[in-house]
Amino acid sequence: MSSKYIEVPSNAMLLERDIDKSPVLETMHLGIDFGGLTAVDEFNLTIGRTEIVGLIGPNGAGKTTVFNLLTKVYQPTRGTILLNGKETSGMNTVQVNKAGIARTFQNIRLFSALSVEDNVKIGLHNSMDAGMFSGILRLPRHWKNERVAHDRALELLSIFDMVDLANHQAGSLPYGAQRRLEIVRALATNPSLLLLDEPAAGMNPSETAELMENIRKIRDTFQIAVMLIEHDMNLVMGICEGIAVLNYGKIIAKGTPEEIQNNPQVIEAYLGKQKEG
Repeated sequence: MSSKYIEVPSNAMLLERDIDKSPVLETMHLGIDFGGLTAVDEFNLTIGRTEIVGLIGPNGAGKTTVFNLLTKVYQPTRGTILLNGKETSGMNTVQVNKAGIARTFQNIRLFSALSVEDNVKIGLHNSMDAGMFSGILRLPRHWKNERVAHDRALELLSIFDMVDLANHQAGSLPYGAQRRLEIVRALATNPSLLLLDEPAAGMNPSETAELMENIRKIRDTFQIAVMLIEHDMNLVMGICEGIAVLNYGKIIAKGTPEEIQNNPQVIEAYLGKQKEG
């Protein structure tokens, strides 16, 4: 699904295939202060409907803080976040998830004692309409929702070839499979933007290669945008269409993988230091 970037009236760059659709995410002058420390400042980013975007930078640059701002773990000190054209100010984490953002975390956060299928079902809460009363009394609507949730959970697990693991305890899965399950659970919330926080962490090269194909499959199957934080530059350069580089809480460069790899400021702040190490 190759496409080139085109500048739009807002001075943002969108992929040609997304040019006729409104961006899934727009941040303008986004920032947050913790006491006297500015953690993120003037974070301006536009993401198209089906774009795969990387957010890279040194440790402590503020990448996860940006994810926490987008998902309302933190409320911004200043700036605007538009999700599907709607401002998210005043929303909490649950509301912004229902509005269209799902995420994974650096440290896997699964319900380890529950089955793989039940972990995915928990993510389906946005699409289930049976209330607590119906569940307590086991009304017909409850059982209908149970059947729908079961079928949908297996459908989502099939994306990562995990159907045969549906009844396994989540905490018993190998590390790579737990990572995949967390992505499946995030997809179950029916997002328009999926945020992946270091999805390749702890994976071996073959698992990372499989992850790259799965991220493309997710984008193509669900027609959603994906934004990832990652230190594996082979993954970032191999899958991302656009990349933003963060340093000391500010974006110092945006562009295609080729542009980022050849940007002197990026090489000085990040890529060059990695090569030296």
